[in-house]
Amino acid sequence: MYKLIKKEGNARRGEFATVHGTVQTPAFMNVATCGAIKGALSAVDLKEIVCQVMLSNTYHLHVRPGDELVKEMGGLHKFSAWDGPILTDSGGFQVFSLSSLRKIQEEGVYFQSHVDGKHIFMGPEESMRIQSNLGSTIAMAFDECVENPAKYEYSKQSCERTTRWLIRCKNEMQRLNSLPDTINKNQLLFGINQGCTFDDLRVEHMKEIAKLDLDGYAIGGLAVGEPKEDMYRIISAVEPHMPADKIRYLMGVGTPGNIIEAVYRGVDLFDCVMPSRNARHGHLFTKNGIINLNNKKYEKDPLPIDPECNCPACKSFSRSYIRHLFKAKEMLAMRLCVIHNLHFYNMLMQEIRDAIDSDSFEEYRAKYVDLLDTRI
Repeated sequence: MYKLIKKEGNARRGEFATVHGTVQTPAFMNVATCGAIKGALSAVDLKEIVCQVMLSNTYHLHVRPGDELVKEMGGLHKFSAWDGPILTDSGGFQVFSLSSLRKIQEEGVYFQSHVDGKHIFMGPEESMRIQSNLGSTIAMAFDECVENPAKYEYSKQSCERTTRWLIRCKNEMQRLNSLPDTINKNQLLFGINQGCTFDDLRVEHMKEIAKLDLDGYAIGGLAVGEPKEDMYRIISAVEPHMPADKIRYLMGVGTPGNIIEAVYRGVDLFDCVMPSRNARHGHLFTKNGIINLNNKKYEKDPLPIDPECNCPACKSFSRSYIRHLFKAKEMLAMRLCVIHNLHFYNMLMQEIRDAIDSDSFEEYRAKYVDLLDTRI
């Protein structure tokens, strides 16, 4: 479970022990939605870029290839050849993003598959069963992710429903973990705090779900279009009510600056598709800011993507060459850039951990919080 090693202000340096290995925190979870990183990266590549946790998606794997098939193949770890911790998202956010196809009721959500239009029902029990079949290390509770901005009364009702769903998730997971054919009988459950950008709803909801004594707690429903100042305000409001002895996860966040600010406010875990998505379009993170390799100024640039980086892409290839690959529409361009951006994020987290260890996180934050998000 979670062990707090030290603090600098609200920033926490810790370890999170799981059946699939111990995670040094703060940590970034690399998003492998369908069991692989978009951009042609495998589990073997994740080891090389010092990834600690792989994050995969319950909804997408349920639709294709099917969670029953994954279970038959020995679970997601065996299926994907990744032996470290895996967190599976509950499918709640995907249901939110498929809003034109969904119908939310107390028992769960009725919606249509984005692949073949097939009608699907998913509720707390279904989400837990799918995640149990996948055999992930950490299962996320099934929640309702409400769009921002939202009406106060609907947000309040949604929080109450999410709490009721969470209790059902906890009960179903306890049942599943006791079955003889369950792949991972030590599967952990994280609850999700909701409440849009209403401070009072957020705080009240966090207090309620904290009573359930779960394995970890997430802040969901942020980074969906609201100003970053709102996100930071909500984290600061919720943090005092999050159990200090449990790991804390900010879902779907974010830029390097967002991560530094959230660590400053007491968050331990992060995930985001942005570094890999941006990489596939030539937008790359460096210690001096963000570069766009599509720009003509890199056409004859012999430097690596980031001269301070020792990822496989930077050790061997120039900006000029990778830019050429993009122009030639070679898949290698995307692969090299995704490797770089994810390595950059994993190294960012290592630097944050080292800074907290040496009581220099405040200086690190001051130096990098704006710089790393600046476009060159």
